[in-house]
Amino acid sequence: MVDAKLTDVRKTFNDGQVVAIDDIDLHIEDGELLVLVGPSGCGKSTTMRCIAGLETPNGGTIEFGGHEVTNLPPKDREVSMVFQNYALYPSMTVYENMAFGLKMRGADRETIDEQVRWAAETMEIGDLLDRYPTQLSGGQQQRVALGRAIVRDPAIFLLDEPLSNLDAKLRAVMRTEIQELQQELDVAAVFVTHDQEEAMSMGDRIAVMNAGRIEQVAPPEEIYHDPNSLFVADFIGSPAINFFECSLTGTTIDHDVFSFDLPDSIAEPLAAGLDGDQVVIGIRPEDLGITDPGQGLFDTRVEVIEPMGDRKIVYMDVGDRRMEAVVPSNAAVEEGDDIGVSVNWPNSHFFSPSGPKVLKWVHAEDPSVEAGADTGEFVTDGGDGRIDGDDTGEVDG
Repeated sequence: MVDAKLTDVRKTFNDGQVVAIDDIDLHIEDGELLVLVGPSGCGKSTTMRCIAGLETPNGGTIEFGGHEVTNLPPKDREVSMVFQNYALYPSMTVYENMAFGLKMRGADRETIDEQVRWAAETMEIGDLLDRYPTQLSGGQQQRVALGRAIVRDPAIFLLDEPLSNLDAKLRAVMRTEIQELQQELDVAAVFVTHDQEEAMSMGDRIAVMNAGRIEQVAPPEEIYHDPNSLFVADFIGSPAINFFECSLTGTTIDHDVFSFDLPDSIAEPLAAGLDGDQVVIGIRPEDLGITDPGQGLFDTRVEVIEPMGDRKIVYMDVGDRRMEAVVPSNAAVEEGDDIGVSVNWPNSHFFSPSGPKVLKWVHAEDPSVEAGADTGEFVTDGGDGRIDGDDTGEVDG
């Protein structure tokens, strides 16, 4: 078992004109499955290729188990990589594909046969060893690619969007199998994806990347409930988080369609953390509730309802922006209804317009609440627009 550590790693292309990785620091711990997630072009695959030795950084260092490997070729790094397109040799059988890496390392025939058959049994493809890649389904080819990777008994396991070519049902199955496989191998693993659902369901920790930088590294629950920037809050979560662009004057929050007073315990640290008077409030769809007109933070009309089985998504317009609330499937609300919207304030986030998060309501109220905690209750409006500072979220008056 080894860990992997990237320190100030930078990678550019076109004589420095394109910065793919911008001085990132990242530590993949022993036995950990870390997921690199972000939009296309954010640098996640380049980061993995630097770890694998397929790209050489322009700056910084990479260490495996405390030993620097920055300039070592891939064959000397004890890593195995699974590619998006599987990269199987079409002229070789499954057995030959899986044995190829061991042959290149000079392993004897008995060791090769033992390792290949162990990997084939692990991946449940023992009956496919005599077939060629063109005779296999996508899921079977994926298992062969994984088997070829683990047969080498790698120190670090790298997976570059390995599920993107599979249908939705098979992706769900393979996600579970990869997690079980990684736990069985008990090695550090890096999984690259642009699918935030995949990231949230698989990773021990998630590293969210944007424009060549790592925005946040944390367990999935913390990434979701305590995003540290506008980008992370917006990228992680489905339906997406609702943003309200507001101004802060003293203790008063003003928006185009609502206004209310903050408790001092929130207003003071918020004002201290902002560069000016502009603030962006982020509220997850499940933290917006439906109530009677005149009883919430603001009133609006239901535009569309999207049934999702045990819940439904309510779409509404707030000013010139479309917002979403997630409510139980039996909630008494229909398209065209006039409604009030209540807020679970302890779960709300306050961001600087430039990106960083200034505070989460519940942490300003009670610093002992753990990062990633989901807490609070919905607020209905008592009529004076002032929000109490207690942890029940009740409106004063």
